[in-house]
Amino acid sequence: MAAPAIRDGTATPAACEALGFPKADDRRDFYSRRGRIGGGVMYAPSMAMAPPPPTPYPAARAAPMQEMLPAGAYRPGPMPGEVNTERYPNAQANPIKQTAQEPVSTFSVDVDTAAYANVRRFLNDGQSPPRDAVRVEELINYFDYGYAQPTDAQVPFKPFVAVTPSPWSTDRQIVHIGLQGYDIPRAQEPPLNLVFLIDTSGSMSAENKLPLARKALNLLVDQLRPQDRVSMVAYAGSAGAVLAPTSGREKLKMRCALGALESGGSTAGGQGLALAYDLAVQNFDAKAVNRVILMTDGDFNVGVADPAKLTDFVAAKRKTGVYLSVYGLGEGNYNDTLMQALAQNGNGTAGYIDTLNEARKSFRDDFSGSLFPIADDVKIQVEFNPRAASEYRLIGYETRLLNREDFNNDRVDAGEVGSGTSVTALYEVTPAGARPSSDPLRYGAPAPRAASGGEIAFLKVRYKLPGGQTSKLIERPIGAGDTYARVLDAPEATRWALAVAGFGQKLRGDPWLSPDFGWKAVGDLAQTARGSDPYGLRAEFVQLARAAGETKTVNESGN
Repeated sequence: MAAPAIRDGTATPAACEALGFPKADDRRDFYSRRGRIGGGVMYAPSMAMAPPPPTPYPAARAAPMQEMLPAGAYRPGPMPGEVNTERYPNAQANPIKQTAQEPVSTFSVDVDTAAYANVRRFLNDGQSPPRDAVRVEELINYFDYGYAQPTDAQVPFKPFVAVTPSPWSTDRQIVHIGLQGYDIPRAQEPPLNLVFLIDTSGSMSAENKLPLARKALNLLVDQLRPQDRVSMVAYAGSAGAVLAPTSGREKLKMRCALGALESGGSTAGGQGLALAYDLAVQNFDAKAVNRVILMTDGDFNVGVADPAKLTDFVAAKRKTGVYLSVYGLGEGNYNDTLMQALAQNGNGTAGYIDTLNEARKSFRDDFSGSLFPIADDVKIQVEFNPRAASEYRLIGYETRLLNREDFNNDRVDAGEVGSGTSVTALYEVTPAGARPSSDPLRYGAPAPRAASGGEIAFLKVRYKLPGGQTSKLIERPIGAGDTYARVLDAPEATRWALAVAGFGQKLRGDPWLSPDFGWKAVGDLAQTARGSDPYGLRAEFVQLARAAGETKTVNESGN
């Protein structure tokens, strides 16, 4: 039969029934709210209305995953609201380094933004976020800095550098490094081969979980083109295929599949990952972007749930050319530790969807940056001149640090950067001649004399073009010509990055900020750099900074 004439619109019961989706009252034959069939919708539109869908995948089809990852014991998760089991990576703030002993700093870029939206969720609830939930680099990289755009896809980054006095520490400076990514013209964006992997377990029943995930993915569906393809997998007690690979023309079919998802049962996330990768590989297109998009609270409690084992699996699948993007939802049992581990090892990004506005930012405003990579394994290395800087510390990126030798080793994995995305990093340095944070060694070599001009540091950036095996190099000195005498003289981008960095360090309780640099100082500095703010993101930040000093901890609030 010819394809339906109506290819998009509201997913009404009548429209979805015409496409072969069962009525809501009939879904009990296909789906069990308590997970007896698996907590996911194990069906696709009828064969008369569409190409034959893939056979629903029972738990046994996840054999490749089970062979690689031995199944763990069942661990029942708490119902939402009973016990707060949120988990975050335990990463200590970067220490101050002595330039004479360790002049080189190396790290993988991070364009994730999950921490900012999650921190906002806590502050809007009147609570201080847990210290480990605050990753300062993700707060900084949430914002667009208006860096100058590169013009060549083969050299996809254009560095920006500024050096300015530290606003929170006397006699110290901030080295601001920005990388603006190449923005692929819309007409040149490659096709998409996407697999939506959606957690439909009982823990996803809250309004800010599965219902919000449906709305978010519908926004992504809005952006699809005819050459794009989408498959869907749902998982709860086991995993099942929900939608066969479907053209971007057939948006209504995708909306109906999303609307049919219901929550119930436990969470076999490992099986879901295995099945989603299986579908992505089956439909792999070397000329397309092949990506799994996971929507979950991360509360895996059936089968394999160990982050180390799951990340081993994801890292192995990365070699197939299929990337993984992870979007967290909800509260109470949100597993940020797992979200970060999966995204970092899956050549993808991690986001957090707390509101429909954040969904619009992720899947509409930042659509290209979220889905179309311009560079893989992007690493930054900075060598500080001991004659100019006696000490330095990298602000944030604690979970992204690399060894010095990793920079030149193309086999070492690093971060992916998407179209039009920027990366920002800040170092706080102690100029040579200023009072250091620690006493000089009694028996060590004398400190070098302060430099009279010349270079403060030297910046190197390594990257691979998507699908490439050999890295390329960008280099740039950082010198006196990049220096500004006062914070207020620095570019708007620098002042805004400093305000956000101060905000994040204060939330973490980092010990290097002067007591005089309070929440008002954060807000005042941000006000000097509001600039163009078409979506109100900077205005929202100023309000969050003002509210941060009035929040209570989770224990104080009684939650």
